[in-house]
Amino acid sequence: MASEKVLAYLEENHRRHVDQLCDFLRIPSISSQSEHAADVQAAARFVADELQELGLTVETIDLGGHPLIFAGTEIRPDRRTLLFYGHYDVQPVDPLDLWDNPPFEPVIRDGVLYARGASDDKGQLYTHLKALEAYVRTGEELPVNVKFIIEGEEECGGHSIYRYTEENPDKLACDAVVISDTTLYNETTPGICYSLKGLCFMEIRVKGPAMDLHSGSYGGTVRNPANALAAIVASLQDADGRCLVPGFYDGVLDLEADEREGFAALGYTDEILMQETGAPAPWGEKGYTTLERMWARPTCDVNGLVSGYGGEGAKTIIPATATAKVSMRLVPDQDPEAVARAFTAYVMENAPEGVTVEVENLHNAAPVLVPRDSDMVQAGMRALEQGFGARPVFIREGGSIPIVGTFQDCLKSPVLLLGYGLATDNIHSPNEKFHLENFRRGARTSAALMREAAG
Repeated sequence: MASEKVLAYLEENHRRHVDQLCDFLRIPSISSQSEHAADVQAAARFVADELQELGLTVETIDLGGHPLIFAGTEIRPDRRTLLFYGHYDVQPVDPLDLWDNPPFEPVIRDGVLYARGASDDKGQLYTHLKALEAYVRTGEELPVNVKFIIEGEEECGGHSIYRYTEENPDKLACDAVVISDTTLYNETTPGICYSLKGLCFMEIRVKGPAMDLHSGSYGGTVRNPANALAAIVASLQDADGRCLVPGFYDGVLDLEADEREGFAALGYTDEILMQETGAPAPWGEKGYTTLERMWARPTCDVNGLVSGYGGEGAKTIIPATATAKVSMRLVPDQDPEAVARAFTAYVMENAPEGVTVEVENLHNAAPVLVPRDSDMVQAGMRALEQGFGARPVFIREGGSIPIVGTFQDCLKSPVLLLGYGLATDNIHSPNEKFHLENFRRGARTSAALMREAAG
């Protein structure tokens, strides 16, 4: 357990730490938009300057994208080493009119901090910096060696972190990688996430006539790309929610009996799902509970459809093109490359005549499964219980953190997914938020983890 001196420091400085977090959140570091390139650089400097002030050796690494920040304490061979990963970039803010306050002007209401990046991932990342600060400023000896690798391309699919990890496994060598970019199980129950879904992200492009055509003059004479794309999309799933791409379920690792029992014991109901999502009813692959589908079954979803005219009033055309973006969330032990090949072949086989169809694989990430019985995972369980005052549960996550698989492959170290956010934090959506009590408890957990990991 972290010393009383360290914990007291965190309590006494909580308000100041929140103010500093707000300064961090005011930087509009949207990595996917070129007009914010200078802001992304400013966020990198913010992180680097703070780590340097805490006495770490800091490097800013430019591999042609947004900067990586690597920092570390002096490495003592008699201590275990923790590598903390996070990202300082954020998602775009659209649709802006749905925000209750400007997304980069943080607002606190009823103990909740609203701003883009509050939960994903600036607020969660910042808990680790504040825990380190508590050791440094109180003069308490760090029980572990500490390294940080912090990136600015997580939200735009950049490759700098992957290249750096693959080329520098010795520099990043550690006994565990610590990532806080997931969630608690619920408002009162912390959780350790032991599995992440992988990702296969595809784009389907359908081309028809050379330009938009008058639907009265040319309707019924040429294939409509929007209609053709709708037919392709409809062929991806059956009425029960199963993906129809041949071989899609090859390699899917079935849930173990104790996992299904553990999920059931959590008491997640369809009513909770509908409350969280605003959906009128649950839906998905038959034969599985909502939580099993959410955490442990692969999915195929259209993320965007673009074609023709969508503005006010009418514009009667046959559009020249139509595009769909499709994401497939994968589970252990599916192979993203194999799924991408099967998806491409299936779409091309089902492409209607009279249009040209192209399929592109935009991004892949391997699914992740972390052994629940490792000593570092157990250290994380103890730290979470100390930080949040409740026994954690094991959970899975339907989202993806692609770098986790690279860390496992290159560093051969366990990955601790200690999430401090909530599923209702509106990450990637308007009115993103982070409960300040979870920010406080997250810093306590991180401080406790340094002590527990040293054991």
